[in-house]
Amino acid sequence: MLLVYVSESAVKPVHLASGTLEDAYIRSGGTTRKASRQEIGGLMLNSQSPHFEELHASMLKSIPEILDALDFRTIYKLLEKPIPQSSEEVVIWMQDEKMIKPMNLGYYITNFGALAAAYRLQDFDSLNRKVIRVIKYKGLNKKETEREFPGTKGYAIGFEGLLGFLDAVLPKSEIIKNALREDATVYPKIALREVIANAIIHQDFTIRGAGPMIEIFDDRIEISNPGKLLPTKKIDRLIGTTPESRNEILASAFRRYKICEERGSGLEKAVLAIELYGLPPLKFEELENSFRVTIYSPKTFAEMTPKERIEACYQHSVIKYFSSGGMTNTSLRERFKMNEKQRPQVSLVIKDAIEQGKIKVKDIHNISTKFAEYIPYWA
Repeated sequence: MLLVYVSESAVKPVHLASGTLEDAYIRSGGTTRKASRQEIGGLMLNSQSPHFEELHASMLKSIPEILDALDFRTIYKLLEKPIPQSSEEVVIWMQDEKMIKPMNLGYYITNFGALAAAYRLQDFDSLNRKVIRVIKYKGLNKKETEREFPGTKGYAIGFEGLLGFLDAVLPKSEIIKNALREDATVYPKIALREVIANAIIHQDFTIRGAGPMIEIFDDRIEISNPGKLLPTKKIDRLIGTTPESRNEILASAFRRYKICEERGSGLEKAVLAIELYGLPPLKFEELENSFRVTIYSPKTFAEMTPKERIEACYQHSVIKYFSSGGMTNTSLRERFKMNEKQRPQVSLVIKDAIEQGKIKVKDIHNISTKFAEYIPYWA
């Protein structure tokens, strides 16, 4: 005897493969009959589109197999919760976390469960190309690869290890702190953390064969993810705006795991750190089928291109608008690490930014350019 169990569809009404949606059937009074147009309409209204994170990533597994595949202990540490003593408690918690789904006598690991906590993402056929790749090149282009470091762990359990690895391979500069010499990376850790977390959370999982990538060059780091910006987002409005993610379950979990924020202040912190380190502005690029953020190594004002100076001016105006209300010549000079004698050079940058429509004068009645405040064009 062969028993076949077909789960109820939560996505849409079910119809014969040889027909159309008009050929949908329903159960009524213990019998199966063809649904009316009104009933089909009601079924469509009550149906839901499944999130990628909720889809099955594995075959049916037993409790020991689930516990061997997912590193639940690290997730408990991230949540700062004590680890339960019994496997049954862990399994119930995993269901609440949407890491697994019960089915008959076993459990399915969801895409979210694997992406967050898998010991080895390569063990899941549909996700093995979603691992984070770190590639280090020699020089300023991709002509010669020095080393490649493919990731293996799920995003949440491997995130701190990834940052530690980057800290070890990125170039260092010697600083004096508390009268002692110590090495520090030329890239701010908080900027790397926020940009990498954003690349993981906002990637488009429907694009197969591609995942987040971190490419290290001698003068920059390029962090990319598959998928373009959501239609409601614009490149020049990413800093400080209301967050919106196509992967809500993953974004919410990363916030609870204290990996990122959902308040929209992550990029603000990244830009503040970039300014503090005296780096060129963040570069946002929407490519054919991906999105890329570039963090450059330190450059002086003289080494920056005119385009970089104007973009730095715009990003600084956004940060000042959300904090103190407006950018001034003095605040921009401090951002560029310049002295009072270089005020005219900064004034030229402000003038060019106004002409290109990036910023505007906050108070048009203030005729003093020395004390004028400037805000983003959209403010």
